Amino acid sequence: MMAAMTLRILVLGRGAWGRTLGGLWQAQGHELHSWGRKDGPLPVTDLVDTDLVVSAVAMAGVDDLASQLAPHWPSTLPLLSCSKGIDPATLTTASQLWARGLGLEARLAVLSGPNLATELEQGLPAASTLACADSDLCRWLQQHLSGETLRLYRHDDPLGCEAAGALKNVIAIGAGICDGLALGANAKASLLCRGLAEMALLVSGLGGQSATLYGLAGVGDLLATANSRLSRNYRFGLLLAEGLSAQQAQERIAATVEGKSTAAAALALGRQHGWHLPICDQVLALIEGRIEPRQAVRALMGRELKAERLT
Repeated sequence: MMAAMTLRILVLGRGAWGRTLGGLWQAQGHELHSWGRKDGPLPVTDLVDTDLVVSAVAMAGVDDLASQLAPHWPSTLPLLSCSKGIDPATLTTASQLWARGLGLEARLAVLSGPNLATELEQGLPAASTLACADSDLCRWLQQHLSGETLRLYRHDDPLGCEAAGALKNVIAIGAGICDGLALGANAKASLLCRGLAEMALLVSGLGGQSATLYGLAGVGDLLATANSRLSRNYRFGLLLAEGLSAQQAQERIAATVEGKSTAAAALALGRQHGWHLPICDQVLALIEGRIEPRQAVRALMGRELKAERLT
Protein backbone atom coordinates (compact mmCIF):
# COMPACT_ATOMS: atom_id res chain seq x y z
CA MET A 1 0.00 0.00 0.00
CA MET A 2 1.32 3.41 -0.97
CA ALA A 3 2.25 5.65 1.97
CA ALA A 4 -0.21 8.44 2.63
CA MET A 5 0.92 11.96 1.80
CA THR A 6 0.44 14.96 4.05
CA LEU A 7 -2.71 16.85 3.12
CA ARG A 8 -3.70 20.43 3.78
CA ILE A 9 -7.23 20.01 5.13
CA LEU A 10 -9.74 22.76 5.87
CA VAL A 11 -12.50 21.66 8.26
CA LEU A 12 -15.69 23.74 8.17
CA GLY A 13 -17.42 23.50 11.54
CA ARG A 14 -15.98 23.42 15.04
CA GLY A 15 -18.65 21.36 16.73
CA ALA A 16 -17.90 18.01 18.32
CA TRP A 17 -17.73 16.19 14.98
CA GLY A 18 -15.54 18.74 13.26
CA ARG A 19 -13.13 18.93 16.21
CA THR A 20 -12.94 15.15 16.42
CA LEU A 21 -12.19 14.61 12.73
CA GLY A 22 -9.68 17.44 12.70
CA GLY A 23 -7.92 16.00 15.74
CA LEU A 24 -7.73 12.51 14.20
CA TRP A 25 -6.27 13.74 10.94
CA GLN A 26 -3.89 16.16 12.61
CA ALA A 27 -2.57 13.26 14.69
CA GLN A 28 -1.94 11.41 11.43
CA GLY A 29 0.34 14.24 10.34
CA HIS A 30 -1.99 16.23 8.10
CA GLU A 31 -1.93 20.03 8.16
CA LEU A 32 -5.24 21.13 9.67
CA HIS A 33 -7.06 24.43 9.46
CA SER A 34 -10.60 24.97 10.71
CA TRP A 35 -13.35 27.54 10.53
CA GLY A 36 -16.42 28.14 12.69
CA ARG A 37 -19.18 30.70 12.46
CA LYS A 38 -17.74 32.65 15.38
CA ASP A 39 -14.60 33.27 13.29
CA GLY A 40 -16.39 35.72 11.04
CA PRO A 41 -16.04 35.76 7.22
CA LEU A 42 -15.39 32.50 5.42
CA PRO A 43 -11.72 31.77 4.55
CA VAL A 44 -12.24 31.87 0.77
CA THR A 45 -8.59 32.75 0.10
CA ASP A 46 -7.53 29.53 1.87
CA LEU A 47 -9.24 27.38 -0.75
CA VAL A 48 -6.44 27.79 -3.29
CA ASP A 49 -3.84 26.28 -0.94
CA THR A 50 -6.07 23.45 0.33
CA ASP A 51 -6.04 19.78 -0.75
CA LEU A 52 -9.37 18.86 0.84
CA VAL A 53 -12.33 20.67 2.40
CA VAL A 54 -14.33 18.79 5.03
CA SER A 55 -17.82 20.05 5.86
CA ALA A 56 -18.86 19.14 9.40
CA VAL A 57 -21.46 21.85 9.91
CA ALA A 58 -25.08 21.24 10.91
CA MET A 59 -27.51 20.77 8.02
CA ALA A 60 -29.01 24.18 8.67
CA GLY A 61 -25.76 25.85 7.62
CA VAL A 62 -24.88 23.87 4.49
CA ASP A 63 -26.91 25.72 1.87
CA ASP A 64 -25.63 29.13 2.92
CA LEU A 65 -22.01 27.93 3.02
CA ALA A 66 -22.25 26.38 -0.43
CA SER A 67 -23.64 29.61 -1.89
CA GLN A 68 -20.91 31.74 -0.31
CA LEU A 69 -18.04 29.48 -1.31
CA ALA A 70 -19.19 28.68 -4.87
CA PRO A 71 -17.71 31.77 -6.59
CA HIS A 72 -14.28 31.03 -5.09
CA TRP A 73 -14.20 27.23 -5.39
CA PRO A 74 -11.29 25.72 -7.40
CA SER A 75 -12.71 23.21 -9.88
CA THR A 76 -10.39 20.38 -8.79
CA LEU A 77 -10.80 20.85 -5.02
CA PRO A 78 -12.62 17.87 -3.43
CA LEU A 79 -15.16 18.26 -0.63
CA LEU A 80 -15.99 15.60 1.96
CA SER A 81 -19.48 16.08 3.41
CA CYS A 82 -19.94 14.81 6.98
CA SER A 83 -23.33 16.42 7.72
CA LYS A 84 -26.33 14.17 8.44
CA GLY A 85 -29.90 15.17 7.80
CA ILE A 86 -32.38 16.37 5.21
CA ASP A 87 -32.81 20.05 4.47
CA PRO A 88 -36.43 20.98 5.37
CA ALA A 89 -36.62 23.70 2.71
CA THR A 90 -35.35 21.74 -0.30
CA LEU A 91 -35.89 18.17 0.98
CA THR A 92 -32.39 17.26 -0.18
CA THR A 93 -29.28 15.82 1.45
CA ALA A 94 -26.10 17.72 2.29
CA SER A 95 -24.18 16.53 -0.77
CA GLN A 96 -27.10 17.52 -3.00
CA LEU A 97 -26.99 21.02 -1.49
CA TRP A 98 -23.25 21.19 -2.13
CA ALA A 99 -23.70 19.95 -5.70
CA ARG A 100 -26.39 22.55 -6.31
CA GLY A 101 -24.18 25.31 -4.91
CA LEU A 102 -20.80 24.30 -6.36
CA GLY A 103 -22.04 22.72 -9.58
CA LEU A 104 -22.84 19.18 -10.64
CA GLU A 105 -19.23 18.57 -11.67
CA ALA A 106 -17.91 19.22 -8.17
CA ARG A 107 -15.74 16.48 -6.65
CA LEU A 108 -17.94 15.39 -3.74
CA ALA A 109 -17.78 12.50 -1.27
CA VAL A 110 -19.72 11.54 1.85
CA LEU A 111 -18.53 10.17 5.20
CA SER A 112 -21.09 8.21 7.21
CA GLY A 113 -21.27 5.40 9.74
CA PRO A 114 -21.23 4.72 13.49
CA ASN A 115 -19.31 7.86 14.45
CA LEU A 116 -19.84 8.75 18.11
CA ALA A 117 -17.41 11.63 18.44
CA THR A 118 -16.64 11.10 22.13
CA GLU A 119 -15.48 7.52 21.57
CA LEU A 120 -13.23 8.55 18.68
CA GLU A 121 -11.76 11.34 20.80
CA GLN A 122 -10.95 8.71 23.42
CA GLY A 123 -9.00 6.72 20.86
CA LEU A 124 -11.54 3.90 20.64
CA PRO A 125 -11.70 2.05 17.29
CA ALA A 126 -14.40 2.68 14.70
CA ALA A 127 -15.13 2.04 11.04
CA SER A 128 -17.00 4.27 8.62
CA THR A 129 -18.05 4.51 4.99
CA LEU A 130 -16.57 6.81 2.36
CA ALA A 131 -19.14 7.08 -0.42
CA CYS A 132 -18.46 8.69 -3.76
CA ALA A 133 -19.47 8.26 -7.40
CA ASP A 134 -15.84 8.88 -8.42
CA SER A 135 -13.95 5.67 -7.58
CA ASP A 136 -10.53 7.33 -7.95
CA LEU A 137 -11.44 10.10 -5.51
CA CYS A 138 -12.87 7.52 -3.10
CA ARG A 139 -9.64 5.48 -3.14
CA TRP A 140 -7.57 8.63 -2.67
CA LEU A 141 -9.59 9.69 0.37
CA GLN A 142 -9.51 6.18 1.84
CA GLN A 143 -5.74 6.01 1.44
CA HIS A 144 -5.03 9.33 3.09
CA LEU A 145 -7.73 9.58 5.77
CA SER A 146 -7.79 6.07 7.23
CA GLY A 147 -5.92 5.78 10.50
CA GLU A 148 -5.18 3.47 13.41
CA THR A 149 -8.55 4.11 15.09
CA LEU A 150 -10.74 5.02 12.11
CA ARG A 151 -10.95 2.41 9.35
CA LEU A 152 -12.64 3.65 6.18
CA TYR A 153 -14.46 1.49 3.62
CA ARG A 154 -15.27 2.61 0.08
CA HIS A 155 -18.84 2.75 -1.23
CA ASP A 156 -20.43 3.97 -4.47
CA ASP A 157 -23.79 5.08 -3.04
CA PRO A 158 -23.44 8.53 -1.45
CA LEU A 159 -27.17 9.32 -1.57
CA GLY A 160 -28.08 6.01 0.04
CA CYS A 161 -25.52 6.54 2.79
CA GLU A 162 -26.83 10.04 3.45
CA ALA A 163 -30.48 8.98 3.47
CA ALA A 164 -29.78 6.17 5.91
CA GLY A 165 -27.66 8.43 8.11
CA ALA A 166 -30.38 11.05 8.17
CA LEU A 167 -33.35 8.88 9.07
CA LYS A 168 -31.51 6.79 11.67
CA ASN A 169 -31.48 9.94 13.84
CA VAL A 170 -35.29 9.89 13.91
CA ILE A 171 -35.32 6.20 14.77
CA ALA A 172 -32.74 6.88 17.50
CA ILE A 173 -35.13 9.40 19.08
CA GLY A 174 -37.76 6.67 19.06
CA ALA A 175 -35.27 4.25 20.64
CA GLY A 176 -34.60 6.75 23.42
CA ILE A 177 -38.32 7.06 24.06
CA CYS A 178 -38.62 3.27 24.12
CA ASP A 179 -35.83 2.88 26.67
CA GLY A 180 -37.03 5.87 28.67
CA LEU A 181 -40.43 4.22 29.07
CA ALA A 182 -38.72 0.90 30.01
CA LEU A 183 -40.66 -0.99 27.34
CA GLY A 184 -38.11 -3.78 27.16
CA ALA A 185 -35.79 -5.44 24.66
CA ASN A 186 -38.59 -6.94 22.55
CA ALA A 187 -40.19 -3.56 21.95
CA LYS A 188 -36.89 -1.89 21.12
CA ALA A 189 -35.85 -4.63 18.70
CA SER A 190 -39.23 -4.32 16.99
CA LEU A 191 -38.86 -0.55 16.76
CA LEU A 192 -35.41 -0.77 15.19
CA CYS A 193 -36.49 -3.38 12.67
CA ARG A 194 -39.52 -1.36 11.59
CA GLY A 195 -37.30 1.70 11.59
CA LEU A 196 -35.10 -0.04 9.03
CA ALA A 197 -38.17 -0.44 6.83
CA GLU A 198 -38.75 3.32 6.94
CA MET A 199 -35.07 3.94 6.24
CA ALA A 200 -35.37 1.62 3.22
CA LEU A 201 -38.22 3.72 1.82
CA LEU A 202 -36.14 6.88 2.08
CA VAL A 203 -32.97 5.29 0.68
CA SER A 204 -34.64 3.79 -2.38
CA GLY A 205 -36.95 6.77 -2.83
CA LEU A 206 -34.04 9.20 -3.05
CA GLY A 207 -32.26 6.99 -5.57
CA GLY A 208 -29.98 5.02 -3.24
CA GLN A 209 -29.27 1.30 -3.13
CA SER A 210 -31.29 -0.80 -0.69
CA ALA A 211 -28.21 -2.93 0.08
CA THR A 212 -26.58 0.16 1.61
CA LEU A 213 -28.85 -0.35 4.64
CA TYR A 214 -26.95 -3.49 5.62
CA GLY A 215 -23.59 -1.74 5.92
CA LEU A 216 -21.87 0.72 8.23
CA ALA A 217 -23.92 3.70 7.01
CA GLY A 218 -27.18 1.83 7.65
CA VAL A 219 -27.43 -0.81 10.36
CA GLY A 220 -24.03 0.13 11.78
CA ASP A 221 -24.92 3.77 12.30
CA LEU A 222 -28.38 2.89 13.61
CA LEU A 223 -27.06 0.45 16.23
CA ALA A 224 -24.58 2.96 17.62
CA THR A 225 -26.95 5.93 17.61
CA ALA A 226 -29.96 4.08 19.02
CA ASN A 227 -28.09 2.47 21.91
CA SER A 228 -25.72 5.05 23.36
CA ARG A 229 -26.22 8.01 25.68
CA LEU A 230 -23.39 9.63 23.72
CA SER A 231 -25.95 10.09 20.93
CA ARG A 232 -27.76 13.43 21.16
CA ASN A 233 -30.80 12.03 19.33
CA TYR A 234 -31.07 9.06 21.70
CA ARG A 235 -30.73 11.33 24.77
CA PHE A 236 -33.36 13.63 23.29
CA GLY A 237 -35.76 10.66 23.14
CA LEU A 238 -34.96 9.73 26.74
CA LEU A 239 -35.83 13.25 27.87
CA LEU A 240 -39.11 13.23 25.92
CA ALA A 241 -40.00 9.97 27.70
CA GLU A 242 -39.37 11.72 31.02
CA GLY A 243 -42.08 14.20 30.13
CA LEU A 244 -39.92 17.13 29.00
CA SER A 245 -41.12 19.17 26.05
CA ALA A 246 -39.01 19.23 22.90
CA GLN A 247 -37.80 22.73 23.78
CA GLN A 248 -36.84 21.68 27.31
CA ALA A 249 -35.05 18.59 26.00
CA GLN A 250 -33.20 20.67 23.41
CA GLU A 251 -32.10 23.13 26.08
CA ARG A 252 -30.89 20.28 28.29
CA ILE A 253 -28.77 18.82 25.47
CA ALA A 254 -27.54 22.24 24.31
CA ALA A 255 -26.40 20.92 20.91
CA THR A 256 -27.93 20.21 17.50
CA VAL A 257 -30.43 17.33 17.41
CA GLU A 258 -30.70 16.63 13.69
CA GLY A 259 -33.51 14.10 14.08
CA LYS A 260 -35.98 16.86 14.96
CA SER A 261 -35.91 18.57 11.57
CA THR A 262 -35.29 15.31 9.72
CA ALA A 263 -38.58 13.84 10.96
CA ALA A 264 -40.52 16.73 9.45
CA ALA A 265 -38.51 16.62 6.20
CA ALA A 266 -38.95 12.85 5.85
CA LEU A 267 -42.71 13.15 6.32
CA ALA A 268 -42.85 15.94 3.73
CA LEU A 269 -41.09 13.60 1.29
CA GLY A 270 -43.48 10.85 2.31
CA ARG A 271 -46.49 13.00 1.43
CA GLN A 272 -44.98 13.79 -1.96
CA HIS A 273 -44.26 10.16 -2.83
CA GLY A 274 -46.94 8.26 -0.94
CA TRP A 275 -44.57 6.65 1.58
CA HIS A 276 -45.95 5.43 4.90
CA LEU A 277 -43.58 6.43 7.74
CA PRO A 278 -45.44 5.69 11.01
CA ILE A 279 -42.42 5.96 13.33
CA CYS A 280 -41.45 9.33 11.88
CA ASP A 281 -45.08 10.40 12.21
CA GLN A 282 -45.27 9.54 15.91
CA VAL A 283 -41.86 11.03 16.70
CA LEU A 284 -42.85 14.31 15.05
CA ALA A 285 -46.17 14.34 16.90
CA LEU A 286 -44.25 13.98 20.16
CA ILE A 287 -41.81 16.73 19.23
CA GLU A 288 -44.68 19.07 18.36
CA GLY A 289 -46.46 18.23 21.63
CA ARG A 290 -49.55 16.76 19.97
CA ILE A 291 -49.37 13.45 21.86
CA GLU A 292 -47.75 11.91 24.94
CA PRO A 293 -45.03 9.20 24.74
CA ARG A 294 -47.32 6.32 25.75
CA GLN A 295 -49.96 7.49 23.28
CA ALA A 296 -47.34 7.19 20.53
CA VAL A 297 -46.60 3.61 21.58
CA ARG A 298 -50.29 2.72 21.55
CA ALA A 299 -50.69 4.30 18.11
CA LEU A 300 -47.83 2.20 16.68
CA MET A 301 -49.03 -1.04 18.32
CA GLY A 302 -52.62 -0.47 17.24
CA ARG A 303 -51.92 -0.04 13.53
CA GLU A 304 -53.59 -2.26 10.95
CA LEU A 305 -52.16 -5.78 10.83
CA LYS A 306 -50.09 -6.42 7.70
CA ALA A 307 -47.38 -8.58 6.16
CA GLU A 308 -43.77 -7.80 7.08
CA ARG A 309 -41.76 -6.22 4.27
CA LEU A 310 -38.53 -4.26 4.38
CA THR A 311 -39.74 -1.86 1.71
